[in-house]
Amino acid sequence: CGACVVLISKYDPTTDEVTEFSASSCLTLVGSLNHCSVTTSEGIGNTRDGYHPVQQRLAGFHASQCGFCTPGMCMSIFSALVKADKPGAAGEPAPPPGFSKLTSCEAEHAVSGNLCRCTGYRPIVDACKSFAADVDLEDLGLNSFWKKGADRAEVGKLPEYSSGAVCTFPEFLKSEIKASVDNQTNNVPAAIAGEDGWYHPRSIQELHSLFDSNWFDEKSVKIVASNTGAGVYKDQDLYEKYIDIKGIPELSVINRSNKGVEIGAAVSISKAIEVFSDGTPVFRKIAGHLSKVASPFVRNTATVGGNVIMSQRLQFPSDIATVLLAAGSTVTIQTASKMLCLTLEEFLEQPPCDAKTILLSIFVPDWGSDNVIFETSRAAPRPFGNAVSYVNSAFLARTSGDAASGELIVDEICLAFGAYGVGHASRARKVEEFLKGKSVSASVILEAVRLLKDVISPSEGTTHPEYRVSLAVSFLFSFLSSLATDLDEPAKAITPNGISTNGTMNGNGASSLEKQSKVGSDDLPIRSRQELVFTEEYKPVGKPTTKAGAELQASGEAVYVDDIPAPKDCLYGAFIYSTHPHAHIKGVNFKSSLASQKVITVISAKDIPAGGRNVGSAFPMLGDEAL
Repeated sequence: CGACVVLISKYDPTTDEVTEFSASSCLTLVGSLNHCSVTTSEGIGNTRDGYHPVQQRLAGFHASQCGFCTPGMCMSIFSALVKADKPGAAGEPAPPPGFSKLTSCEAEHAVSGNLCRCTGYRPIVDACKSFAADVDLEDLGLNSFWKKGADRAEVGKLPEYSSGAVCTFPEFLKSEIKASVDNQTNNVPAAIAGEDGWYHPRSIQELHSLFDSNWFDEKSVKIVASNTGAGVYKDQDLYEKYIDIKGIPELSVINRSNKGVEIGAAVSISKAIEVFSDGTPVFRKIAGHLSKVASPFVRNTATVGGNVIMSQRLQFPSDIATVLLAAGSTVTIQTASKMLCLTLEEFLEQPPCDAKTILLSIFVPDWGSDNVIFETSRAAPRPFGNAVSYVNSAFLARTSGDAASGELIVDEICLAFGAYGVGHASRARKVEEFLKGKSVSASVILEAVRLLKDVISPSEGTTHPEYRVSLAVSFLFSFLSSLATDLDEPAKAITPNGISTNGTMNGNGASSLEKQSKVGSDDLPIRSRQELVFTEEYKPVGKPTTKAGAELQASGEAVYVDDIPAPKDCLYGAFIYSTHPHAHIKGVNFKSSLASQKVITVISAKDIPAGGRNVGSAFPMLGDEAL
């Protein structure tokens, strides 16, 4: 949900550079933080040292209500500021004083994975955008820094912001890391295990030596890279031992060639997005779809390989597997005895991998841009990510033109679907075979849709099966319509609430992949302006006054009831529910046997004193009748 987001910083002694990224602390294992610096919301500002401008602006823009999500919001914004304001290339223009290099689009997406159930996102996004150099301050909503419509909105009236004010990586830790590197250089043995049961092999060979150990047991040992899978599949019990494979170089490779891109299985989804964004049209489409998977702070640590492995082993409804399947990807796996190279389709369809089978890397071929059309779609409760898809799809087609008729002929096509209630992503082979060699017409589209309805068959127990089938059909219809030449109005990508298509097609069926802008540039969740009419009738009601305690909530120092340890002999209350719905209660009896279950007493309506009234009834809002 993002309430516990922190900033993790890692130092590379060889380049003397610090890398920062946000992460979900509830999923991050402490053992994986060796030689890391962790910055919390209280670490960037608090009551003792003063509050950070992020915290002050969240408070001033009324961006908290219950405040439980506010520390996470704060750290997501802070993380985006740290990333945007890193020293760039020489000659890069500096932002105006008081602003960040952050853009309004980036500011809005900074909190795209943080869930808030009470405040509403308008004031939160306003606080985010107040740091963006390209924002029009007049468009920001009601706040306590200037009077709307009366005072001129100026950045000087906002809490002053300057980059680099918070040290995210202490110098003493840099010295410690350099010393540890020197020890390794001097051939000092580096233990791959500690007494706490945390193992961190540095090669595939060391990993297999751990597998061959007499203590290795799949039930008591967990292999982790980032542990984000625990957010989906909860661990019923704690494991005795953990094997951290993040430090194995073979799993973190990124190789580019004219044939394609190889991504190590332990490469984070965020890093994969960076790699694919700087590539050919198909790669950029992949990056665009990956940016809607999970949330920024999960993508920063979650690995591409982990996502694919969950799809293969645990039938996770993966978007990544679907997209990579359509792109013709292959995988390299290491079993106990040999190394294998399989197509992703073969890998997904084989029996679930055992704990000793390691996914090493994923290779995505370069399709170029000539006569290639690649489209991805997903439907989810939240169109900008942080929600599992109802259905996802990815289509790739290579076409050629018929000189005589001027029609597009489908030479190659791959139609991949996933998350519709089956084990893993799969290809619609019957539909592909039907479309190969044909020019797309209205009759061809209708027949393809008919065939697809027979292919897309959610398993028993899947929620909303008809809806999922209709989504798959609509995705295919939209894609094929863009290839048709005999339709009066080629269908364009339709994006109702919760459905998103990645990219566009122009009217003559040719791909507009080359014209696609940077990933996420058009994905602004909020475009609006707040207009208010003020009146003195109910003064001071309506005055934009900062809520007391808002900064405490932003810093994470606010104390909630659940933060307070239970005192000795504390009593707990629980509602008693009827065992039958819509029943008339004849009586409630307190059985003496309940005392043996440590039930002290039962409180009912009879315990309300005569003449008593419900709390709050002294201030009637819906009526004058005392209940």
